[in-house]
Amino acid sequence: MARFLPAALAALLFAGTAGAQLPAALTDADFHPPASEARVDLGRQLFFDKILSGSFNIACATCHHPFAGTGDGLSLSVGEGARGTGIVRDTGAGINAIRERVPRNAPALFNLGAREFRTLFHDGRVAPDRRAPSGFTSPAGAALPHGLDNMLAVQAMFPVTSGTEMAGQVGENPVADAAARGDLPTVWALLAARLREVGAYVEQFVLAFDDVDSAADITFVHVANAIAAFEAAAWRADNSPFDRFLRGDRVAMSARQQRGMRLFYGRAGCSGCHAGALQTDHSFRAIAMPQVGPGKGDGAFGYEDFGRERVTGMRADRYRFRVPSLRNVALTAPYGHAGAYNSLDAVVRHHLDPVTSLYTFDAAQLVLPSRPDLDERDRYAVDSESTRAAIAAANELAPVMLRESEIEALIAFLHALTDPSMLDLRRDVPISVPSGLSLAD
Repeated sequence: MARFLPAALAALLFAGTAGAQLPAALTDADFHPPASEARVDLGRQLFFDKILSGSFNIACATCHHPFAGTGDGLSLSVGEGARGTGIVRDTGAGINAIRERVPRNAPALFNLGAREFRTLFHDGRVAPDRRAPSGFTSPAGAALPHGLDNMLAVQAMFPVTSGTEMAGQVGENPVADAAARGDLPTVWALLAARLREVGAYVEQFVLAFDDVDSAADITFVHVANAIAAFEAAAWRADNSPFDRFLRGDRVAMSARQQRGMRLFYGRAGCSGCHAGALQTDHSFRAIAMPQVGPGKGDGAFGYEDFGRERVTGMRADRYRFRVPSLRNVALTAPYGHAGAYNSLDAVVRHHLDPVTSLYTFDAAQLVLPSRPDLDERDRYAVDSESTRAAIAAANELAPVMLRESEIEALIAFLHALTDPSMLDLRRDVPISVPSGLSLAD
């Protein structure tokens, strides 16, 4: 339970922060109310069950695994058709080999049950919208069904519709064929139909949802709401040393971490984008991040990723990506929308001088399962002089000069954003799932 910091103590505690404006401590009111235990447990099993993939060979957890900080440890995920988990995942073999890497890094899922999150995905393509029939803007447009609890549930509707991520390729299965046609309602209907055939799942849906009385009532909206409930409950992380410091524990952080905090919220300027208690202002910024991987089909040769421009259609948004929360950031490498940087030290130094970092980027730090044809394409954009020049020109971050000791302090503060309860997430992994499919690859 959150503890409030009395005003007098706060004044004493934060004295000498060199002008830094620290955020208020998080409380239960900052998060959506928790769902029922039945719904959370159902979502947990669905999250790990490959029954939600077109070819029964990949789960949500494959790219967002508790053992990899709710990501996968890779610069770019390797989706449907590959084998293994985390950094040992391969690219598949023979006719089942992947066609391309997933174009963007798998983001961590910590604290997404917080009320302040107003957009999801690296480009913010999911957001609340009172004008939309469903209440949300999303890639599905008017096809997005009603009844989704929140943005986290909306996000859960889409990985299953991607051929690269979970659906599979044309001709492999009916889900993949529907996804390739852009027929998202059919994708969702086919997957819900599978669940209706699993008696243990039907029983759990009936327990978890008041509007489900029998198998016939189960829809993919229920699936997405359950998965969102699990993610919000399992990965709420608000008891880091920084949280305890904000709640009045003056020894929760070391002297070096407190120095880094003062820099972060003060002279280093980090909080200009990474604002608030969750270290994000939820804006979209262009910071000259190297572009690696297959891209999103943008640019003259199709290997670029125009980021937020893909959603807004505005040229000014090119190369802008959502400012991520930094909670548990020490657990979630690699960093950047394409996972370009494999250490906190490297990504912090990039922020301090983005353009120089872009032009001196070392692709050897990429964490990607190798395959010659994929490896070649991975570097198209980062090796292109014209693309690098365009990314550099869009940069919005001015260089910041810090001494080595200050950089070390800043990184120490970032480690103070780790909630100790997130260090061991074995509790979140079920031993089995109702479909009977293997959790191992």
